[in-house]
Amino acid sequence: MVKAVVVLSSSEGVNGTIYFTEEGDATKVTGTICGFKAGDHGFHVHALGDTTNGCMSTGPHFNPAGKEHGAPEDEVRHAGDLGNLTKILLAKAFELKSQT
Repeated sequence: MVKAVVVLSSSEGVNGTIYFTEEGDATKVTGTICGFKAGDHGFHVHALGDTTNGCMSTGPHFNPAGKEHGAPEDEVRHAGDLGNLTKILLAKAFELKSQT
């Protein structure tokens, strides 16, 4: 089983922890994010972990198979395209499952 952890922190007050756990042919993504405004927010995994210049230095979406951009439910999509997180009042935790 492969695991990865991302610790989020921003000057705008958004923070949290995200866990990626490989489960067979799928990857389970769980975590908590606090400090972001209500509504939809794009959720992507980028190719680089360099945040020295915000999103400008993180590189493109993670795309090891060289596929076209698409939505999470599309068969053809970047592996790093995880769709939107929607903030609902008092909801901070989330869980996503994506086929690899």
